[in-house]
Amino acid sequence: TGWRIGYGAGPAPLIKAMTKVQSQISSGACSVAQAAATAALNGPQNSVALFKSAFEARRNLVVERIKGTDGLTLAPPDGAFYAYIDCEHFIGATTAEGIALEDDTAFTAYILSEAKVAAVPGSAYDLSPFFRISTACSEDVLNIALDRIAAALSKLTVKGNTP
Repeated sequence: TGWRIGYGAGPAPLIKAMTKVQSQISSGACSVAQAAATAALNGPQNSVALFKSAFEARRNLVVERIKGTDGLTLAPPDGAFYAYIDCEHFIGATTAEGIALEDDTAFTAYILSEAKVAAVPGSAYDLSPFFRISTACSEDVLNIALDRIAAALSKLTVKGNTP
């Protein structure tokens, strides 16, 4: 989603600790990324509101669609372009082939296979039983993905209930 570049401001002890961690992760941003960041910060800012509005609309779309999908819940994201969705209701559910979805990794494998939607299991971030989807795509793509996920979930047998 772009060049990883940024800056930090805060109390000196915090910045010192952040610098120590960052120095082990990256050797620094390349000169092209630094020049681009400078231009972005010093240049016209009128596009920022447009991007903010687009990302808010996508977030709101995902929140509303998930609210309308039985068995899934989420806390609305406050500033990220992805959503963590709680899939605990479907842990232990079985597919039409009789395969049990034992954890969020199995859940995301199922929606990849059945719905053709890529997601990251929450366990990759120590947030099981959630899964993460990106909202950095068009509303049309999000609607298609969420339709496919809902259709795939309707095929599962959950705790004695049949699809």
